[in-house]
Amino acid sequence: MGYMDLNDIKQRMYKALEVLKNDMATIRTGRAMPSLVETISVMVYGGTTRMKIMELATISASDPQTLLLTPFDPSVLGEIQKGIMEANVGLTPTSDGSNIRIAIPSLSQERREQLIHLMKQKLENGRVMVRQVRHEAMHEIKKLEASEDEIRKLEKETQEITDNVILEIDSLGKKKEEELLVI
Repeated sequence: MGYMDLNDIKQRMYKALEVLKNDMATIRTGRAMPSLVETISVMVYGGTTRMKIMELATISASDPQTLLLTPFDPSVLGEIQKGIMEANVGLTPTSDGSNIRIAIPSLSQERREQLIHLMKQKLENGRVMVRQVRHEAMHEIKKLEASEDEIRKLEKETQEITDNVILEIDSLGKKKEEELLVI
């Protein structure tokens, strides 16, 4: 009898969900939220090290429309600023020499629609990653030397895990869409 670790399948699917959550956090709503920039990765120290902004600076919202980044090491200020520009997330950082400020423009209706479209693409990518894990798992299950019943049971459990993760992806999308529609 072969062995199939359903926990491993669950972990791989939740890893895909985690990737998606981080990706979704970069879709900005009209409010200044640290999650807009925390996971942007930046090359620092002359291009020798890649780090996330949350590892390089404190990030706070000084008001609903402004993010304030204070680098732990002032020498990387320029590189953080450059990294945000290169991340292409539609944010323009300005520096006063010791801090970086990012004004968060309010969203036009057209921009909201673009962001909702982008969000739906990201959600679909997340679903594809989850289905890929499911596909690989089903393939592994079919190769097991187990009874028909055991195989059916594993397939059913794998499908249930898949359905639950897809539900979480859908609710993540609903929540984000509501945030995007708030003016």
